[in-house]
Amino acid sequence: MTAATESAQAAFASILAPTHLVTDPAVCAGLSVDGKTPQCVVYPASAGEVAAVLRCAAEHDLAVIPCRNGTKLGVGNPPRRYDVALSLKDLNRVWHYEPGDLTITAEAGMKFGDFQHFVGREGLWLPLDPPGGARATLGGIVATNASGPLRLYFGAPRDMVLGMKIATTEGKVIKTGGRVVKNVAGYDTGKLLIGSYGSLGVIVEASFKLFPLPADRATFVLAAGKLGIARDLRRRILASPLTPMRMLLLDAGASRLAREGSPLARDAHGPEIWLEVGGSPRVIERCTMELEVLAKAAGALVARLKSEEAENLWNRLTDFRAWLRATFQRLVVLKATLPDMASEEFLSRVEQETQSDHIRSASFCQAGVGIVHVCLPGAESEEAAIPLIGRLRTAAQELGGALVIEDAHMDIKKKLDVWGPVGDDFAIMTKLKTLWDPKGILSPGRGVGGL
Repeated sequence: MTAATESAQAAFASILAPTHLVTDPAVCAGLSVDGKTPQCVVYPASAGEVAAVLRCAAEHDLAVIPCRNGTKLGVGNPPRRYDVALSLKDLNRVWHYEPGDLTITAEAGMKFGDFQHFVGREGLWLPLDPPGGARATLGGIVATNASGPLRLYFGAPRDMVLGMKIATTEGKVIKTGGRVVKNVAGYDTGKLLIGSYGSLGVIVEASFKLFPLPADRATFVLAAGKLGIARDLRRRILASPLTPMRMLLLDAGASRLAREGSPLARDAHGPEIWLEVGGSPRVIERCTMELEVLAKAAGALVARLKSEEAENLWNRLTDFRAWLRATFQRLVVLKATLPDMASEEFLSRVEQETQSDHIRSASFCQAGVGIVHVCLPGAESEEAAIPLIGRLRTAAQELGGALVIEDAHMDIKKKLDVWGPVGDDFAIMTKLKTLWDPKGILSPGRGVGGL
């Protein structure tokens, strides 16, 4: 431990309660990031304490990574250094709640599952299905703009955040936006923090726009058999009067993995579209008939899942990294962002490339959104994975998109920038980083281009 770290810990002790500064090696090891372990973990209990910790860390030139349950810690380049884990575990209160206005303000450390249970008592929800599921926190979801298939109908966190409180490395707590839907009359500073992965400031509080829970919900599985049929069916659905809440296209590998341990496992033979609709029983009945007509026209089969089975499978798909990692220790997850109409072409390229390299793969495509996650549970070595990732990154670029590495072991991260080549906006990003974090203490090296 350096003299600066010891001095900073003494300063932290003057800011925090005795139990809110932990140096136990076992606790610190639990928040390691890509082989680097912090010297201490701090647990501030208020926005003011978060700001004070950041100011203290900046004064002592200590690198800080915000965290809570660790569901997003695997995303990003390896940190150049890592001295302090800033846990938002104790920031889990609701400060403002107006069910009639469909608005709520809560602290960033609140778990998403607890949040949904809280607002669900009034028949409301935040229609997100982010990676990490119920274990994810509000701050982590907003900081990474994390979303899942529900993005098709409801949008991403960026579309639901009304305002925020942000702690800066200067020791200030600043407010952006407000608690009502129309509240921004100038530059919306808060949007910079959404998707910044904790590299500019620490989100300590957020206000959200809520939605009424659907009266009823139904999930359908449309077995396409071939990727071409799946493409035709997806286009027919999106061009129809149907308004699905979420729609996911699974290739054959993803379909088999998702159904493992399920009574449906024996039915997985090829690409499938999973689709959920919501509304009154009459709306559900109308959707059922419409889907049967569309599936027949495309040459696909359609089946409605039982409610309990559907919920379990959607939860598994939402947090696919967790259940895949439980089986495959060296899992690689890639995320391609593409023009929506190019999704199936990219899936076809993935199939060709992985089969030629004899690497097992499973792809999940958010139909209608243009986001494809490619999981490589069979990439046991960097010698096989790195050339494949390079070819898939090129394929995404040729189709007008981009590819990032969302999860990978250190052998790969040491040799590839997970974000890919920097763009024309890198100079602006560098200036913003310098403006918000002059000493570069927040997640140093983890961002695009090593920011």
